[in-house]
Amino acid sequence: MTALDLDRAPVVVTAGVPLFADELAAQAVTPIRVDWVPPASGAEAALKRVVLTPGTAAATAESARRLTTARAQWVDVRPAGEVLGLEPGEFLHAGPPVDWAHACGPLRGALLGAIVYEGLADTIEQAERLAEQGAIRLAPCHSRRAVGPMAGVVSASMPMSVFEETEYGGRSFCTLNEGLGKVLRFGAYAPEVIDRLRWIQAVLGPALAAVLRVTGPIDIPMLIAQALQMGDECHNRNRAATSLLVRDLAPALLETDLPSADMAAVLRFIVGNDHFFLNLSMPASKAAADSARDIPGSAMVVAMARNGTELGIQVSGTGDEWFTAPAPMVEGLFLPGFGPDDANPDLGDSTITETAGIGGFAMAAAPAIVRFVGGDVASALANSRRMYEITVTEHPLYQIPAMGFRGTPTGIDVTKVVRTGVLPIINTGIAGAQPGVGQVGAGLVSPPLSVFVDAVRSLAGRAPADTTKEA
Repeated sequence: MTALDLDRAPVVVTAGVPLFADELAAQAVTPIRVDWVPPASGAEAALKRVVLTPGTAAATAESARRLTTARAQWVDVRPAGEVLGLEPGEFLHAGPPVDWAHACGPLRGALLGAIVYEGLADTIEQAERLAEQGAIRLAPCHSRRAVGPMAGVVSASMPMSVFEETEYGGRSFCTLNEGLGKVLRFGAYAPEVIDRLRWIQAVLGPALAAVLRVTGPIDIPMLIAQALQMGDECHNRNRAATSLLVRDLAPALLETDLPSADMAAVLRFIVGNDHFFLNLSMPASKAAADSARDIPGSAMVVAMARNGTELGIQVSGTGDEWFTAPAPMVEGLFLPGFGPDDANPDLGDSTITETAGIGGFAMAAAPAIVRFVGGDVASALANSRRMYEITVTEHPLYQIPAMGFRGTPTGIDVTKVVRTGVLPIINTGIAGAQPGVGQVGAGLVSPPLSVFVDAVRSLAGRAPADTTKEA
């Protein structure tokens, strides 16, 4: 240490329990606080085995490379029965597998509405009897390469956006966005909800299919990249992205032979629905995440989803295995007339956006999001910064202007989550706990640490014997 060094004020870094830092602060010393906790209790041996297994780092890096180089294009809109092979009485839902008996209120509401929409029942009461008698079949959206926001219910007649991934050859699918408020995805099933779904089937879906025949494939990741520069994070704020999309769609819509009344209705619907783009950012993210699947040894998360009863993750190196825990409650802002007692635990497949490096991970790009989900601008910036601690890489296309155009933190590494205790941050809508209510608010939530611990243990169990050595 030089004399010059001795002339400088000391800098104190503290880690662990806050007592020491608090005492320094009381004596007018401002320490640099490092949030650190030991690895989750009981997971140390499994974590060590995974981290020290030769090839784990390379496999995880390869998953991240594929995730960030995938390019998903919107190519068509077709009925779910056609592209997913859904039959009458078969329904997809968000999150890990769940049956009717364990389905939450919003999921039940969405399923009941979908049963009526499909003409399998004339009333909600009849639909409920069918469900209770086991006359419907349920499967996760993720099991069919699809994603669905909130309840995520997909039935045979619903139009699905079709995505093709050009680098690795995958496909993904998602329903069209209904808007906010009382909509099927939030568990509402009033007559106007069903009427809107039938209009989407009869008018909006075919119109968008006709538009895509004029435009050709639309590069959704490029629109996401532009929207991040304009204040969106493409999960709960999609205003810029939807506006950019309209610029592509409107001229092509005028080149179709659709009736002018239908053209006007389609544009009016999209322009009046700032969340329309969400159902495009989701399948684009799903296609990218699926391209990173099934790489032996990889510790990167490729799916993170909730069904309102459980939250689950899937990891590249563990195939289709789900690691689940009870779905957490969301902390946030509520619509007038609602409060925490009205809320359902977290649900939806829209966390595929965080899985792919946007949404809550890109909140620093969208400080205005705090007016929708709560918090302040400083917390939005802090949330994005913390996500670099648990991710594999930075996205080369998705960049955050407020952070010097740094790439968004991308590729959740389960070993880093378990080692640091830092949990992924998710921004999300809040559905009412009772069927038929709809949306009651929006906020922030994190998955339980236990799902990441379970994933690490599964990876450890798959590690080759006698191959881990101290570095």
